[in-house]
Amino acid sequence: MTHPSHPARTLAPVTAPDTEVEPAPPAIFDNLWTVPNLFTLIRLLCLPLFLYLLFVSENRAGAAWLLAALGSTDWVDGYIARRFNQTSEFGKVFDPTVDRLLFIVSVTAIIIDGSIPIWFAIAVLARELLVGGVIAFATLFLKMERFGVTWLGKLATFLLMGAVPSFLIGSTDVWEAPFFAVLAWVFGIPGLILSYWTGIAYIPQVRRGIALGKSRSKTLDLNTK
Repeated sequence: MTHPSHPARTLAPVTAPDTEVEPAPPAIFDNLWTVPNLFTLIRLLCLPLFLYLLFVSENRAGAAWLLAALGSTDWVDGYIARRFNQTSEFGKVFDPTVDRLLFIVSVTAIIIDGSIPIWFAIAVLARELLVGGVIAFATLFLKMERFGVTWLGKLATFLLMGAVPSFLIGSTDVWEAPFFAVLAWVFGIPGLILSYWTGIAYIPQVRRGIALGKSRSKTLDLNTK
């Protein structure tokens, strides 16, 4: 009895499964020379001019209006970066660093000038130094993933950046000084309360960012081995 013959089977070559390698994150100095970064640099270079107006020219009103302009244009560089697709890792660090530097130096200068209540200024500076220090330490040494500022955080900054120059104008002899002396408190008290509230609210975000940063670092280490 004969059996029908079957065609010989050919074995397909065994190939290793493709492993997806996660692309490396962009370096800090990639895409450095952009319009938003230039705008941030110009705002930073206005800081010596503010100090000159306040201490050399003794033009408190001029210094206050310059500080108000710097505070009110805080959003411009971020808008340009998003609108024209010019975001960069450097800008994500440079912009908030310049904002915090402008704020801390200007408040310190106005304390020296004696144009702002000491308790209010110290409360503002303590919050900025504490929150800024924690975020900087977590980012640099704990590899924390950066997170965006909340809407309430932006509102608090806006109110404080309105209050600080208002205190300065309110201490001058210009005709609008009484109005700004009142406006400083109208902006200052809610801004101070909100700034501490958002600082506390950042705690879980910092923890989450540290965990995400450690996880990403482990993944990159495994992919490079």
